Amino acid sequence: MNTPDDNPQTQERLIGDLRLVIENAEELLKNTDHYTSVLYQNARTKLSMALNAANEELERFEDAQLTRMMEATRLANERFADNSGEARVLRAFH
Repeated sequence: MNTPDDNPQTQERLIGDLRLVIENAEELLKNTDHYTSVLYQNARTKLSMALNAANEELERFEDAQLTRMMEATRLANERFADNSGEARVLRAFH
């Protein structure tokens, strides 16, 4: 059974979805800053906290994705004995 960690397309989709949610939440916060009631301010505070957590999680996902990509590149370079930058570029276009 595949988990999201096993499927790069799923990971990219999840990261894209999380970015979209963050953008929408940031826009909502920006557009509701003129509401001063306690109810709105409490909701904005909770949303802001959730947004901070989402940004931290997105950063973690992106760091993990970058680490996996770097490892995959390193393994491919070893496998194909790409010892120079030129060899790596040429193989990338084949």
